[in-house]
Amino acid sequence: MAEFICLFGKDSASIVIKQPKKSPLFLRMIVLVFAMVCGLYICSVCLKQFSFQTAQLVPNPVGSHSSHVLTRIHYPKPQTFNRAECGHNPVRFFVILSMQRSGSGWFETLLNSHDNVSSNGEIFSVLERRKNVSSIVETLDRVYNLDWFTSASKNECSAAIGFKWMLNQGLLANHVEIVDYFNRRGVSAIFLFRRNPLRRMVSLLANSYDRYAKLLSGTHKSHVHSPEEADALSRYKPVINSTSLIHDLQETESLAAKALEYFNTTSHMVVFYEDLIANRTRLKEVQEFLSIPVKDLSSRQVKIHRGDLSDHIKNWEDINKTLNGTEYEKFLRADY
Repeated sequence: MAEFICLFGKDSASIVIKQPKKSPLFLRMIVLVFAMVCGLYICSVCLKQFSFQTAQLVPNPVGSHSSHVLTRIHYPKPQTFNRAECGHNPVRFFVILSMQRSGSGWFETLLNSHDNVSSNGEIFSVLERRKNVSSIVETLDRVYNLDWFTSASKNECSAAIGFKWMLNQGLLANHVEIVDYFNRRGVSAIFLFRRNPLRRMVSLLANSYDRYAKLLSGTHKSHVHSPEEADALSRYKPVINSTSLIHDLQETESLAAKALEYFNTTSHMVVFYEDLIANRTRLKEVQEFLSIPVKDLSSRQVKIHRGDLSDHIKNWEDINKTLNGTEYEKFLRADY
């Protein structure tokens, strides 16, 4: 409030109105209020940006066995075609990491029976595509930009796009750069292994033999679609080196463990071939991991080596003797 000061002179008295000095406390209050308003405005802007970014992340469902709880989604813009009305549909990126003759071909046909999944085969079987890190990244970019065309391509309305990659095809040799790429691009990995590496060994040796023998009317087939073809191929019984057998089984286990260690920081899940055979709910979990609609998946492929292992190994007695009493004895009697 204004201060009233009375002045008395000889002739008359007068009143002077004097404005008070502004209090420093008052000025500080004004600055504080202004700072609070600015802070609230900045927070609101940040929250809007955060909500926009999190809208691009879809949480994985419970039971996906992933090392991460978020699945990245993408809106690719291919160079070779227009996604047209499907351009607004998000796409998930995935890769199947496995070993030869572990059921990855069968598993991939199951995924490709889904209307909106495109898994493009074993693309790094071609040496030129994995000769160095640059060629690997270039190939990956083509796949995940939907510019890779195969019979499995469902490009416009793909909900998940990927391929299968064997551990010995430059994957582990360049794991540092590949892990960085997967994390940067949001690629989810599905590890597919066999619980029984002895059966995998039988399949490897038999498939290698048929590359030259061509038992099916002069044609080599790694996968078959009829029981008759499966029976024809299963008649060949490979001889397994019993001397190096335990070492070979240890090497297989070590390779799988190394892959899991290298890619531990990526979004991933582990699936076993035997579990897919025995329990089809695992396929449901795979679809949930990829955040795609769960559907019944099917494959025309027929298993080649069925029944007891003793029916498929020529030197069965030697193998039985070698593994009996070891930690690998269980593989002798496992169905798959």
